[in-house]
Amino acid sequence: MCGIAGVVSLGGDLRPPSIDQISRMVAALGHRGPDERGVYRDAHAALGHARLSIIDLSTGQQPLCNEDGTLWIVFNGEIFNYVELREELVGLGHVFRTHSDTEVIVHAYESWNLSAFDRFNGQWAVALWDTVRRRLTLARDPLGVRPLHWCQHEGRLLFASEVKAIFAAGPSIPRAFDPVGLGQTFTFWTIVPPQGVFQGISEIEPGHARVYEGGRMTDTCVWRPRYPVDEQHMFRGSLSDAVEATRSALEDATRLRMLRADVPVGSYLSGGLDSSLVAALGLRAKGDRFQTFSLRFADAEYDETSYQRLMVRHLGSEHHEVVVSRRDIAEHFPDVIAHTERPILRTAPAPLFLLSRLVRQAGIKVVLTGEGADEMFAGYDLFREGKVRRFWAREPASTWRPLLLARLYPYLARSPVSQQAMARKFFGRNLANWQAPGFAHDTRWHTTGSLARLFSRDVREALVGRDAVRELLAQMPAEFGSWSYLAQDQYLEIRALLSGYLLSSQGDRMLMAHSVEGRFPFLDRQVVELANSLPASYKLHVLDEKHVLKRASQDLIPPEILQRKKQPYRAPDALCFVEPDAPAWVADLTSERALADAGVFDPKTVGQLYAKCVARREESQFSNADNMALVGVLSTQLLHARFLRPGSFCDTPIVPTRVIDTVSGETLA
Repeated sequence: MCGIAGVVSLGGDLRPPSIDQISRMVAALGHRGPDERGVYRDAHAALGHARLSIIDLSTGQQPLCNEDGTLWIVFNGEIFNYVELREELVGLGHVFRTHSDTEVIVHAYESWNLSAFDRFNGQWAVALWDTVRRRLTLARDPLGVRPLHWCQHEGRLLFASEVKAIFAAGPSIPRAFDPVGLGQTFTFWTIVPPQGVFQGISEIEPGHARVYEGGRMTDTCVWRPRYPVDEQHMFRGSLSDAVEATRSALEDATRLRMLRADVPVGSYLSGGLDSSLVAALGLRAKGDRFQTFSLRFADAEYDETSYQRLMVRHLGSEHHEVVVSRRDIAEHFPDVIAHTERPILRTAPAPLFLLSRLVRQAGIKVVLTGEGADEMFAGYDLFREGKVRRFWAREPASTWRPLLLARLYPYLARSPVSQQAMARKFFGRNLANWQAPGFAHDTRWHTTGSLARLFSRDVREALVGRDAVRELLAQMPAEFGSWSYLAQDQYLEIRALLSGYLLSSQGDRMLMAHSVEGRFPFLDRQVVELANSLPASYKLHVLDEKHVLKRASQDLIPPEILQRKKQPYRAPDALCFVEPDAPAWVADLTSERALADAGVFDPKTVGQLYAKCVARREESQFSNADNMALVGVLSTQLLHARFLRPGSFCDTPIVPTRVIDTVSGETLA
């Protein structure tokens, strides 16, 4: 796992890119790749790479080129089926100098152009520079595991794994929030690519390839989730057949991620079904000493220690754990936001930041996680909520149908179903539109969207006429309406939340903050396509979530874990920042001066919110909206202080360990 960056002339500036500039960009990504830094430059482009060595430790340096030096690559990620692809490419006459998956991408692109990306099973962000055609290709994996940002500025295209590397390119890069990105964040919990949170900086969409050549830019969708439009396109087999196929696909996916590494691979262990299954399959694939890592919480409401230790005893793994308190979250939150590079409405990434530090301290560079199981196998309460609400909506006058709401959100201390009258009002809104796209997400988006009341007048005015939900739903594929309701709900969850938040703020950014690579068996290409093909009832069986997955896990996981009520990963939120010993930065960034300086929020409204949260501190209970509001304000203010204040970013270059400069003719190997 690595960090990549580049500067390419689009015809407006004929000077060669600066070695100092690309070196600064690579230096900003040092946490993603501490093992080596490499740079390539010619008269029109500069490519940079910060390497975390995982595969082919001795010869896998980047930037890397083809045999005649006409095609150069920088690559962040892993192509797990690279061994099989390499054999095919050798048969086509390609000659390899390394055993790395990076070189496989180069030759695959030479043979198959953009269709090469549809052959890859993995997680990637890649840039390929054709020196003859002056053609730049940027591509990102189907589900957005690996980040890739771009910015067009003064006749040049800048791209990088993280925004901080683009800002490091120089002080002329504009630095301001994008109101549309803020509007999306305070609706969906995150931006939806290609939208960014900073003006002028966007993301390559998951599953897309972008090509710049001859003054033109083209975007191509290489892959996106698809679901059956009728029974003919659905998985043809019984539930038992589906259980067997699911188990087999997950075994293959986990084995691939365990064995395609030249360093030890560990596993996260939360105590739930998904991570327990991945850890069990990981141990089977490795067959010997295996390390697992868990988060514990000082707050009992969030702690899953008993289940974690039960699974550790079952596995016999070498186990590591870290206990996280509210104070820990508050103290490390500024560092967390420096890595998320976007506002967040939950503190959940902060404990994961501390967990990845524990992994690195244990000498592990790669961990398996259970991320993606809920999206692919319908594990979220949101999917159950959508099913209950649609069932109720068919007979809205029914008195017993809404009683099913009591089956939802059993883990929340202040659950919206705790009182029938409140539940009927909360979940009963908009029932007449139960067949409309986005119906299952409507309650969440409505609650989060209400946070727009915090925005300053300038931000609200900039968003006049914009509707984040309407704009998202307008992007749905043509066949969206032909999918089952569950498939529609799953697709929207993947499109609106998976890459932008779960795989970014909670995933890649927290892992790479401490130079740790995450691998996700549930996001394996074959696993995803199998899960998407299954009938809805195999995944959400009445109201039993992940039904087929539970059955596929029965001989691998203790029954106490398999049968426990779902408890999604959560962490203390607003309460972390209103304790008497809260860090000084909380008061500093919520002051009227700091709020006015950032210009995102109305100081009076924020003041009222903070006073309300302090007043309720002793109860240790906050509404869902107040939790999100306070965390959203603080994370945005931290983001402004870290990236947008004048002089807020260090632009000091660090000399790369490897330089190939065709302009000067100098080479540092």
